[in-house]
Amino acid sequence: MRQIILDTETTGLEWKKGNRVVEIGCVELLERRPTGRTYHQYINPQREFEQGAAEVTGLSLEFLSDKPLFAAIADEFLAFIDGAELVIHNAAFDVGFLDYELSRLGEPYGRLADRVTVEDSLLLARQRFPGQRNSLDALCKRLGVDNTHRQLHGALLDAQLLCEVYLYLTAGQREIGFGGAEDATSGAPAAMAHQFDPSAVGARPKVSASEDELAAHEARLATLRKKAGGRCLWDPPVFEVG
Repeated sequence: MRQIILDTETTGLEWKKGNRVVEIGCVELLERRPTGRTYHQYINPQREFEQGAAEVTGLSLEFLSDKPLFAAIADEFLAFIDGAELVIHNAAFDVGFLDYELSRLGEPYGRLADRVTVEDSLLLARQRFPGQRNSLDALCKRLGVDNTHRQLHGALLDAQLLCEVYLYLTAGQREIGFGGAEDATSGAPAAMAHQFDPSAVGARPKVSASEDELAAHEARLATLRKKAGGRCLWDPPVFEVG
């Protein structure tokens, strides 16, 4: 399965108020393994930031003034994600903004749902940690993902952190080892083609039950069979012949 971990940054909290996407960051997984392919792009929103958004991203319209419009990068972005499962934290937010951007380009561009499926990692986290804070920062702290270099929100950095968090949430995989190149003039991540070393990912752990554990399991099944009158849910099915 091909998955894309995706994050966006925007000029504000609501696309219905005309706020725009200013940054997209993506990390590609194939069969749950990082491929080394990423997508990162800053975008000129042609409008000012709301104050809160400017503070959390550290971006400004001045910095983005020479960056391409969404219309100029749409085809490249859609080609990168086409046919994948997108993993997004609080997916409704990012999908709403991206669908809004696509709608501005006209009917032929459709919606994200025409091209991809979406899994919301926030919903996964809430299922695993009900009643707890499940922001990206909170999950990094809880799951031992190093986010000490995250001083501001950035789409590619957040996608890389979410990738580690997602693999912990779903399989406990560790040590992905992202690299973080930075733009020499702005201190912001450089656009496009960031790479990290997939070989830094350790082998998946293989866990096998011990003989004592197997014996305890069988004893428990025997108790359940007795209560159920002969068979229990975990017994293999019996097919009658003839």
